[in-house]
Amino acid sequence: MSDTRSDPFAGQPPEVLATDAAEITGTIDHGAGKHEEPSAFGLEPYQWVAVSMVIFILIALFVAKAHKAVTGGLDNQIAAIRQQLDEAKSLRAEAEALREEYAAKVAGAEKDAEAMLANAQTEADAIVAKAEADTEATITRRKAMAEDKIAAAERAAVDDLKARAANAAAAASRAIIGEKHDAASDASLVDKTIASI
Repeated sequence: MSDTRSDPFAGQPPEVLATDAAEITGTIDHGAGKHEEPSAFGLEPYQWVAVSMVIFILIALFVAKAHKAVTGGLDNQIAAIRQQLDEAKSLRAEAEALREEYAAKVAGAEKDAEAMLANAQTEADAIVAKAEADTEATITRRKAMAEDKIAAAERAAVDDLKARAANAAAAASRAIIGEKHDAASDASLVDKTIASI
């Protein structure tokens, strides 16, 4: 059995008092002696719990925001890298298209150059053939002109010889007639000629 002298509240039901949190003091009376609640930097344990919760929530928010920021930054970098890769692919496709276009242009230029060379060769052959034909025609024409001049010179020489021969014959005839005919024979010749008309 307990001693009622040492515990004045023995056998009585405990009394419950409603108090506000602000009324709680650092000491609690448990009957036998005073017990001090631990406190650090002037804060009670429940205040430390509240401060810890606030710090935990702030850290959680910061970590979540930092995680979102890091994730967002990484997503942005991934998107930028993808965009750069897409641009690189499109640039490569454009470069391939340009290379093929220029290769086609070079092939076309080579074909055009070959066609121009063949055309120039054909034109040169035609010019040479025309020049040869023109030269031959000129030679033939000049040969004909030379032959005509030679023939004309021959005719002129023959005509000149004939004229000289005629002149010489006339002079000889006059001399012969002058020797053989006198004025009386001329008169009879004129009379015969007139009579025959």
